[in-house]
Amino acid sequence: MLHAAIARPEKVMALIGVATAADGLVTQFNQLPVELKKEVEMKGVWSMPSKYHEEGVYHVRYSFIKEAEHHCLLHSPIPVNCPIRLLHGMKDDIVPWHTSMQVADRVVSTDVDVILRKHSDHRMKEKADIQLLVYTIDDLIDKLSTS
Repeated sequence: MLHAAIARPEKVMALIGVATAADGLVTQFNQLPVELKKEVEMKGVWSMPSKYHEEGVYHVRYSFIKEAEHHCLLHSPIPVNCPIRLLHGMKDDIVPWHTSMQVADRVVSTDVDVILRKHSDHRMKEKADIQLLVYTIDDLIDKLSTS
């Protein structure tokens, strides 16, 4: 969503991120032990554990990880200036909720809200999570239509 907003700022009126994973894959890979990173480089694929995949792993090509490094955003100001709402579950075991805080800190927009759900996970699929998302969308539509 951030790359789309950077590429076409005139087309993006607002952003809502759910478990925003800016730089997530690269960050996860860089946190691996050196030996494992070297093994992934040699094999050309990272079998990344995941409870959300039927095999229990995602197979990520090393070339994809290297390409993703060229698209990281959290190292400098992010030139997005529209209203942004970031929803994140604090029990997210895939993307740390701190990532949403980093995005909020890095975007140049001054209209940014981070909403943390203490008992929600990565998927934010509970009824209260969905209601919050709908409320957030409605609130942004109201804000944009009265501006």
